[in-house]
Amino acid sequence: MSELKDLRCRFDGYVPQMLEAQHSYAVLCPFLEQPDGLHLLFEVRAATLRRQPGEVCFPGGMQEPGETPEVCALRETWEELGIVREEIEVLGKSDFLCSHRGFLLQPVLGVVSPAGLAALCPSPAEVAEVFSVPLSFFRRQQPEVYRYDLVPTRPDHFPYQSVGIPETYRWARGTVEVPVWFWEGHAIWGMTARIVRDLIKE
Repeated sequence: MSELKDLRCRFDGYVPQMLEAQHSYAVLCPFLEQPDGLHLLFEVRAATLRRQPGEVCFPGGMQEPGETPEVCALRETWEELGIVREEIEVLGKSDFLCSHRGFLLQPVLGVVSPAGLAALCPSPAEVAEVFSVPLSFFRRQQPEVYRYDLVPTRPDHFPYQSVGIPETYRWARGTVEVPVWFWEGHAIWGMTARIVRDLIKE
């Protein structure tokens, strides 16, 4: 009976997480109110960064212990773009992404005030440049879509016989879809483009 009680206590009010997620990340999708409608603000990662230099992304990063996605996204936006959290109206969260590399990415939606945009001061250590794209462009222009296969490497030391499967067992494969938009010399692609595609879906 105590085991059942422990089980009830463990899952009472439990918030499900991504199983076996190695890390959790959050990004801010910064909306700007412009004369021609809503824009999305993007940044180009500095060429000196070790990971994904020169790529287009939203401000964000890995959640620190105890941080919510909102707190993480706002902290990273301050660190990368110099926009204080008081100048960002958080609208909520969109659907999260699960990477085949074992991490969870939570987009947070926020509107940057005119004062916040005026105070924009990108960190040169992290950001090479910033630019905005009208949301109407993404709605009007379909992305190019590419796909690549995830092919497993057969584990030689797996206990096939003990598990009861042949050594020729067909391990699961996967396919990753990569949408790409081009805007004034910038390529918006990968997970960033997947977030945008989710934002504009009807």
